[in-house]
Amino acid sequence: MPLVIAMDGPSGSGKSSASKGVARALGLRYLDTGAMYRAMTWWMLDRGVPVEDGAAVAARALDPEIVSGTDPDAPAITVDGVDVAGPIRTREVTNAVSAVSAVPAVRTRLVELQREIIGAGGIVVEGRDIGTVVAPDAAVKVYLTASEEARAARRAKDLAADPGASVTVTRAEQARRDRLDSTRKASPLAKAAGAHEIDSTELSLAEVIEAVVRLAKEHE
Repeated sequence: MPLVIAMDGPSGSGKSSASKGVARALGLRYLDTGAMYRAMTWWMLDRGVPVEDGAAVAARALDPEIVSGTDPDAPAITVDGVDVAGPIRTREVTNAVSAVSAVPAVRTRLVELQREIIGAGGIVVEGRDIGTVVAPDAAVKVYLTASEEARAARRAKDLAADPGASVTVTRAEQARRDRLDSTRKASPLAKAAGAHEIDSTELSLAEVIEAVVRLAKEHE
């Protein structure tokens, strides 16, 4: 069976960079499911939908057309034909995405799209519920984590263009998001049964990629 690698973990653990690196190393496709939830969130905010109102979000969950690319060298994400790769990474979207992604109608819609993209396999998929919900039969499951300090520092670096995104502020926003993502009723962030936990706090990106590639090759 074509390989499916599920990469789960909290924000700032290094999932995106590691997943893309693993996909390149193994010649696989790549899917960032978090970008799909961000795209949905961006669309809701852009349309003035109150994101804290679950019923309002659910009522519009089927409206946007979200298309996600699978090239690890140039991952693309569009909504209604508009490239939103940049806009979905703002703090506004980051701080609203947990509320939107907790809505069952949103998760049902996007999980269906994600499974269509995964198809027969040959892909590295990153997110928060890949090994538990989206692809529970994935051949290789990884739960990538890191200390709160390291994750906050990484996220603050990603948001360097935002003067309000200090490490302290980013850590507080991150802790709130971790709490929401881990306690939501619909597909909470959790380590899947059989997942290999990798703590990236003291590891370089190359070391994380090497560890996951090794797991994949051991499965062959």
